[in-house]
Amino acid sequence: MAKESIKARQRKREAMVAHYAEKRAQLKAEGNYEELQKLPRNASPVRLRNRCKITGKPRGYIRTFGVCRNQFRQLASDGKIPGVTKSSW
Repeated sequence: MAKESIKARQRKREAMVAHYAEKRAQLKAEGNYEELQKLPRNASPVRLRNRCKITGKPRGYIRTFGVCRNQFRQLASDGKIPGVTKSSW
């Protein structure tokens, strides 16, 4: 499980990316790279990291469900993810 400070930092970055998204797109379209460089570094979407919504783990992330592999397995076993069943043959 990730530390709360790491999860808080990620939430802060997500908010900043959303806040500056329109301005970044406008500056890129104009080709105004001097003003683009003056924006905060955390406003860049490249600095975001996919993290599990439950634990905050950065590794083993399943993009479709937004959780890590461990939590996915647990939720699927408990029947909390619709349409997902354990295979058997």
